[in-house]
Amino acid sequence: MPTYLTLGKYTAQGLQNIKDAPKRVQAFREAAAKAGVTVKELRWLAGDYDIMTLVEAPDEESVIALGLSIAKQGNVTATRMRTFTAAEAEKIIAKVT
Repeated sequence: MPTYLTLGKYTAQGLQNIKDAPKRVQAFREAAAKAGVTVKELRWLAGDYDIMTLVEAPDEESVIALGLSIAKQGNVTATRMRTFTAAEAEKIIAKVT
């Protein structure tokens, strides 16, 4: 299953309601499960980003729809990217001409 890394930053609204963050994380986990997306890792960060998630999704549409559902709540902005295992990267690199 494809894996996606998301790096998130709290918006002003998200920071204003930071005490609700643990509840929002639980709601995210529940929404992900309903969408068929598995949350492999979720961590708060110190630095340029505030939170990261690593999820597995059956397809790109599922992970994008989940991300849009979270974004429309207005608490976080995010950058999402597809990740590749070493084995997947080796297959890609083997195709380089």
